[in-house]
Amino acid sequence: MRIFDPHIHMTSRTTADYRAMRAAGVAAVVEPAFWLGQPRTSPDSFADYFDGLLGWEPFRASQYGISHHCTIALNPKEANDPRCVPVLELLPRYLVKDRVVAVGEIGFDSATPEEEHAFAVQLQLAVEHELPAMVHTPHRDKAGGTDRSIAVIRESGIDPGMVVLDHLNEMTVRSAADAGCWMGFSIYPDTKMDPDRMVRILQQYGTERMLVNSAADWGHSDPLLTRATGEAMLAAGFDADDVDRVLWRNPVEFYGQSGRLELEGVDADAPAGEAEPGPPPGSYAGNSLLRGGG
Repeated sequence: MRIFDPHIHMTSRTTADYRAMRAAGVAAVVEPAFWLGQPRTSPDSFADYFDGLLGWEPFRASQYGISHHCTIALNPKEANDPRCVPVLELLPRYLVKDRVVAVGEIGFDSATPEEEHAFAVQLQLAVEHELPAMVHTPHRDKAGGTDRSIAVIRESGIDPGMVVLDHLNEMTVRSAADAGCWMGFSIYPDTKMDPDRMVRILQQYGTERMLVNSAADWGHSDPLLTRATGEAMLAAGFDADDVDRVLWRNPVEFYGQSGRLELEGVDADAPAGEAEPGPPPGSYAGNSLLRGGG
């Protein structure tokens, strides 16, 4: 089972998570820019964070045999903070970088006019930079927020095939499918989706344009739930090719539209548990944690 997690916040995870993910078959990830929990106070905070997504995190992932990519954006929650809005002017500098495979996460949190403005501006940036867009559907009033998101997407003129509507559930999948967008589902303990519910959606809607992610972050989350979903699919009668489509070929196809996926040399076909992922031998100034470049 080869796995590409299309939405996981590795900044909030440990090297032990990287090791366990690689042993479970995860060979590639996309880390969306998101809210860190503590409000940022200036665009400089975002610049440092974006630099980490482009430098340190790919280096850290590479030590465990995982190819790391990211998406860049002003997230919906912080689009409401006037101190953060100037980040919109900073984004073009980052959207031309290697391994930036989409604009995201964008969309709605509380569905304010400020969020809609940032959403529309960033969809236009996606069009201008010929990048896909990752849209966060709100956790409150999900059905209404998803429909409003689709309306903004249509107004932007972006090709819906370049958009994934993420954090979908049983109430919103039909709207996303009818809109022609890709459909993203977060498998997450206690909230969002679980493997069995995801299997039922796949049984009803099929495997095309479906993305399954762990959305693992600072909260109670599990970076191995992508594999658990693959195992649940097999137990429900899906075959190995169906699992490979959902967990590998679909995210490769969606993010491949950016022209920036770097998967060469990734041993995605290695059976889970066979490899011994971990940092290469050596140290830095007597410390076992290897450092990335400056």
